Amino acid sequence: MKGKEKVTSLAPGAAWTRPDAYIGALARNRRFRRARAEKPRTQPVSPQLWLSTIPFAAILAVLAVLAVAIIVAAFPGKQTAVPKPQSAAHERGVAQRGWLQEAQKQFHN
Repeated sequence: MKGKEKVTSLAPGAAWTRPDAYIGALARNRRFRRARAEKPRTQPVSPQLWLSTIPFAAILAVLAVLAVAIIVAAFPGKQTAVPKPQSAAHERGVAQRGWLQEAQKQFHN
């Protein structure tokens, strides 16, 4: 507790009514806390396997399985072929005499 008393003790004859004394005490207290604080690490923390690598690998595996499933489902060999509609065979016929004139009359009316 000796260090804490040194930080909070006032100089003889100093009063707390002056702003300089108050700010000086705050600065001493801050310096005391910083000196006792834990030092930052110099070595990086090793990555946690369960928090970084395994979830990434699991998502990658799920996406790979999904991609393979889509490729298999979309492969053209698996789809059934739609039969083409058969057009009627052309038959040669004989038109009656004057059919063109009748058609023209109906077209103009």
